[in-house]
Amino acid sequence: MGIKNYDELNSLELDTLREVGSIGTGNAATALSQMLSREVRITMPEVRIMGYNEAIEWIGGPEEITAGVLVKLSGQLTGIMLSVQQLDFVNLVLDSIMSKKIEDYSQLTELENSALVEVGNIMISTFINALSGLADIDIKLTVPAFTVDMQGAILAVPMAEYGGQSDYIMTIGGNFVCENKQVPCRLLMSPDLRSLNVLLRKLGVSNE
Repeated sequence: MGIKNYDELNSLELDTLREVGSIGTGNAATALSQMLSREVRITMPEVRIMGYNEAIEWIGGPEEITAGVLVKLSGQLTGIMLSVQQLDFVNLVLDSIMSKKIEDYSQLTELENSALVEVGNIMISTFINALSGLADIDIKLTVPAFTVDMQGAILAVPMAEYGGQSDYIMTIGGNFVCENKQVPCRLLMSPDLRSLNVLLRKLGVSNE
């Protein structure tokens, strides 16, 4: 009959989602490496099922200012996916593409915002393409939205959209390693519960 809440996921289902997360983030690192013309790899990603408040703390706390690229998913899997871009990541991108760095998000120009949106969109798209291929499902993506805000405010979007279904969110995170420096990377994926059950069934681990 499928799960009714994220916290009902069993160990096999969680391990399967971790494997999918590992493949998806690995593909995202490859795409980032090609875009930045630098070798980029990713440490073993963590896939966690967390409450919203716990997820906010995990990515740095509710008052931490960060950039976010948000994409909505539709088709056989509906939900949202968020790329959280902390300052070290932003400067890795800007230094590689434009040979400059910033000290504060307020210094971002419209052109630099566009570059960050493009990078976030490519990472999300690459991840979703890997997921789509593994599970043999059709997933469509909206045009990405970009914002700079406190992380608590950014995460309020999935909370408002799907918080009525579940108190939990699926978080996928790891560290990019570029030129021996680790740069935090956080991708947050929040499929609705119907979609999560579809995904688990397609991956062959559903208890339905």
